Amino acid sequence: MLHSQSEQLNHRGNELFSRGHYTEAYRCYIRALECDRRSGNRRVLVATLGNLGNICAVSGRREQAQAYYEEVLKLQKVLGDERGIGTTLANLGNLRADSGEWERARAYYLEAQDIMERAKDDAGRAVLYSDLGLVARETGNCEEALRYYEHSLALMRRIGNQAGMADAWRMMARTFALQDRYEEGVSCCHTSLAIAERLGDELRVAGAWYLMAHCYEQQGRLKEAADLLEQVVRVDRKYELPKLEENTRRLEAIRTRLSGANQPQSYQPGREEMRA
Repeated sequence: MLHSQSEQLNHRGNELFSRGHYTEAYRCYIRALECDRRSGNRRVLVATLGNLGNICAVSGRREQAQAYYEEVLKLQKVLGDERGIGTTLANLGNLRADSGEWERARAYYLEAQDIMERAKDDAGRAVLYSDLGLVARETGNCEEALRYYEHSLALMRRIGNQAGMADAWRMMARTFALQDRYEEGVSCCHTSLAIAERLGDELRVAGAWYLMAHCYEQQGRLKEAADLLEQVVRVDRKYELPKLEENTRRLEAIRTRLSGANQPQSYQPGREEMRA
């Protein structure tokens, strides 16, 4: 009875989570946790704690997320769940990456990599290589980052993860843009865009447009940059995304430059934007 109730609550929480209703999802997971503590079912408890860790992570409650993930890790070690251990170590690395603690993030990721290789977890490694690429890029090792993204892309292709392939191409494009290699960046964006369009994934399409607009702007191709940003702003507005106001201002600045009314410095995305 408690097991069934927990599964229903987790399922409902996952639905709410996917729609961005974090507070309601958190309440479902907490109620599921109460059931799991009473039932003593460790495997179900692992799933619930993992969900709580994930929702705390995306909500910015990193210390709570850390505590949940660490409890998950202890249980997974007792259960001998190697794949689960690799995933949880990667999640712990993500928490450290989110707070800019790159070396701590790398340590978690490398530990996860060893376990995922042993467990032959290609899906996990595909994502992990992208995470390691981010750490390399953010610590100034762009060539190393590109190698990691290429590894990620190869694994995404092997397992047929089209969305992951689109993301890997976009991350490569961001790395090229940081090196002022804009033509190569645009080429990667086109590939990411083509995959996202085949998937009908409007948010990934907008992500490719956004980065392509930056590359065009840096090349002085302002009309093309403005045309793409108009599309990005349309998607921002449709999905009520947090960058709507910022991207609208950026578009207006480029339009002003195109009109010749003003000649301000070109827009330079900050570190956080280049990570998005």
